[in-house]
Amino acid sequence: MGKKGKREKKGKGAEKTAAKMERKVSRRARKEEEDLEALIAEFQSLDAKKTQVIETSCPPPSPRLNGSLSAHPEKDELILFGGEYFNGQKTYLYNELYVYNIRKNSWSKVEIPNPPPRRCAHQAAVVPTAGGQLWVFGGEFASPNGEQFYHYKDLWVLHLATKTWEQIKASGGPSGRSGHRMVACKRQLIIFGGFHESTRDYIYYNDVYAFNLDSFTWSKLAPSGIGPAPRSGCQMAATPEGSVIIYGGYSKQRIKKDVDKGTLHTDMFLLKAEGAGKEEDKWMWSRLNPSGVKPTPRSGFSMATGPNNRSLLFGGVHDEEEEETIEGDFFNDIYFYDIGKNRWFPGQLKGLKSEKKKRRRGRQAEAEGAGDEVEKQRPQGPVEIVKEVVAEDGTVMTIKQVISGPAAEKERSESEEEEEDGALGQQVEPCPRSNAMLAVKHGVLYVYGGMFEVGDRQFTLSDLYSIDLHKMEEWKVLVEMDPKAQEWLEESESDDEDDDMEGAEGGEEEEESSEEESEDEGGAEQRPAVEPEEKHADYLSRTEQYWIRLARSNMGPDAKEKKVVKVAHAMAKTFYEDSV
Repeated sequence: MGKKGKREKKGKGAEKTAAKMERKVSRRARKEEEDLEALIAEFQSLDAKKTQVIETSCPPPSPRLNGSLSAHPEKDELILFGGEYFNGQKTYLYNELYVYNIRKNSWSKVEIPNPPPRRCAHQAAVVPTAGGQLWVFGGEFASPNGEQFYHYKDLWVLHLATKTWEQIKASGGPSGRSGHRMVACKRQLIIFGGFHESTRDYIYYNDVYAFNLDSFTWSKLAPSGIGPAPRSGCQMAATPEGSVIIYGGYSKQRIKKDVDKGTLHTDMFLLKAEGAGKEEDKWMWSRLNPSGVKPTPRSGFSMATGPNNRSLLFGGVHDEEEEETIEGDFFNDIYFYDIGKNRWFPGQLKGLKSEKKKRRRGRQAEAEGAGDEVEKQRPQGPVEIVKEVVAEDGTVMTIKQVISGPAAEKERSESEEEEEDGALGQQVEPCPRSNAMLAVKHGVLYVYGGMFEVGDRQFTLSDLYSIDLHKMEEWKVLVEMDPKAQEWLEESESDDEDDDMEGAEGGEEEEESSEEESEDEGGAEQRPAVEPEEKHADYLSRTEQYWIRLARSNMGPDAKEKKVVKVAHAMAKTFYEDSV
């Protein structure tokens, strides 16, 4: 048998294995999903009692992650739907709809009859048809203890002009999944990847489906070429020409019984329609090899489409997985991908121009006041200036330049200004996080919520930041939040069914308590992040390795271990004292 025949046989074998695994996962998940379907149906019957649209002003939504934030195609509004929250004991799922008014910096809650069931890790895409439509596909519902999952395969559309939800029932669509990606491309919704998980098994996908927005029909694409491996949580962007770009993502595989190994994907692919007209149904995968400075490996990042034919990536986490534990380093950086140039580059804050001018004027006044004394101190001979420049591929180049004394002084001055400008731009920024919600409107990026972890504790966020992507001068805080004020309940051994029902019910109870806390500033004091009676020594012993890793990442690989430990203990002590 030739090499081609062997490859074909190997490919067919992989397809059979994947199909077998999917059937296995489907059988084991069926019983779990039947149990959760009854719970979901009960919640839908409660939602069905709502008969009219009610829109009310409200405080910012409660903390959450894995929801969707979308820009209204015609109004200066952002639309927040769904998401999840975990308080240490229970998982809460949401299906509330919130609208953020950009001009007024205010939130309103919109209650619409017969909404989609509670969910997280779904996908939403906006199209400008008939006053604007918000399309929602898939996602998952979790039991309150977070051990059972139901993966949706339903498709919904919110008609923004009439404020009505509609479920679109069309056959031939993707199987139930979450963590997939969806974009509006021409007059289609393109869906790629995702995963399906039961208590004991899971499967990742790399299939592609298209939903026609004119005929309301599904089709499964069969692109030629070699495409991405199965994954979830990737970056997906549509090009003006009607192609689709895929970057990164996460998947895991079982290496032995009860031991899984995760993979952070960093590859990039283009899905392109071949030909035009009747040939438009034929698609082809090709691999991209972009230039520039690529994002560091991560999962849980968020993405959006920015101005100037660029897509962007924000935040995420790099997990260091051991057999029994996972420790993560969280990010708050921005990377841009220039679709036309096939190039990555990091987003750099430039700082406000007015502040730069003030500092320059200040230096000029100081120099003039110093008079002849400064002139005498300046070196008269040639001076060697050494600069480090980072090339597009990440290579660091050292450039040496010999110039005269006055020119050297000017060179140093400009270099100092650049350093100060960079330091200034970092003063206000979103804290590092994963699974945040992003939207871009009028060239401004909005970042809402997400989560980060410290030791065994998860902090879920409800803050809102914005940054002008054209200017890249500064982050603006639109909604503030103190993560340390968030309630966290230690794991309980008991499994109370009433508690499970209360937690599964999700939205209302959490939202009402959030509104009461926001309206009554002098209300009851939140439970602190760390119990006051807990000894600092106990706290340090439980979290020491986390703080050592954090200190080492800040100090660099060459730092002495003794000094790293000393800094780590100081950081832990500061955090502990701030918490209590």
